[in-house]
Amino acid sequence: MTTDLPATVPQPDDTDTILRAILRDVLGLSDERVAELDESSGLFGYLPEFDSMAVAGLLTEVEDRCDILIEDDEVDGEMLETYGALLTFVSAKRAED
Repeated sequence: MTTDLPATVPQPDDTDTILRAILRDVLGLSDERVAELDESSGLFGYLPEFDSMAVAGLLTEVEDRCDILIEDDEVDGEMLETYGALLTFVSAKRAED
């Protein structure tokens, strides 16, 4: 019997959902604040909860929940400046695997 179904069912990219959950959990942000984040929303230097102490916790959670490895030399201010930049970085790292 032949079917027209694809061999694998494409999965939606859940990076945005995971990243929002991490920001909520690590920074203690409300669901409403997390839902309001868009590509240009400022993070490091803009959210008082996201200080230098929170960076390590955030990156550790991203590595754990997204099953990626973030090298020290990949971490810079641009990556952490906006939600869009962080989402782009994490999405690219997940695509490498």
